[in-house]
Amino acid sequence: MTGSLAYIPPKIWTKPSGASGSLNRPIAGPTHEKELPFGRHPLQLYSQGTPNGQKITIMLEELLALGHGGAEYDAWLIDIGAGDQFGSGFVGVNPNSKIPALLDRSEQKAIRIFESGSILLYLAEKFGAFLSNDAVGRTETLNWLFWQVGSAPYLGGGFGHFYAYAPIKIEYAINRFAMEMKRQLDVLDRCLAEREYIAGGNYTIADIAIFPWYGSLAKGAHYGAAEFLSVQDYKNVQRWADAILARPAVERGCMVNRTSGDPSEQLRERHDASDFHFKTQRQITGERA
Repeated sequence: MTGSLAYIPPKIWTKPSGASGSLNRPIAGPTHEKELPFGRHPLQLYSQGTPNGQKITIMLEELLALGHGGAEYDAWLIDIGAGDQFGSGFVGVNPNSKIPALLDRSEQKAIRIFESGSILLYLAEKFGAFLSNDAVGRTETLNWLFWQVGSAPYLGGGFGHFYAYAPIKIEYAINRFAMEMKRQLDVLDRCLAEREYIAGGNYTIADIAIFPWYGSLAKGAHYGAAEFLSVQDYKNVQRWADAILARPAVERGCMVNRTSGDPSEQLRERHDASDFHFKTQRQITGERA
């Protein structure tokens, strides 16, 4: 860029007033004292229904669908717009102040697990599900799990920010991240041309991790960017996303801790499997959800 729009970085950076939203700051740690609530189940999830949060609620609902009663959980809403992630209790579970965070209280000493990829791996190993014991299958699944963990910031923090949220549309930034988004969709499309699911013939934590970001993007759920990115061109990703969407556990998982979109698709907190039934009954009878 040239002329008056050019930005010259200062010798020492300091946060400008109001930069990147009032909640963002260049230091870690809590901003206020607030204890976390606890429910009756061993697994306590503190989250919001963003793509990263949906990974965990989908996983837990899939485990329950397989009959793993130990996967019963309480899902507490952490309102990131209100700064709940900076409460002292939440920071104690996740010092990085990002959702989701999980407490496993089934052990003598509670185990904290943070970062969505780590939580998926922990649950897969704890319950022996959605992750092969075979070295080849396990490694391929983890390849794609960590691909998602490394790639998603380009989608959310990069493309999503500059395309949908930045106060100024910067052509260079949008082109840079749109190019990377299309490359990543092509990576997935080529992979899925040769196999039913991401890591092979079986549904795994790789699919659970990737779907809320790239599957939802392919189905037009993120940033109003479906046409801009020509997502319909990725036929194999579309086929895969449709198959994942058809799973009842995925439908339930996408509802939990959700605070935006169609109210009929939101279950702000989940403390029992019957919560889904009660919500449906309220909708049928016309009561407020």
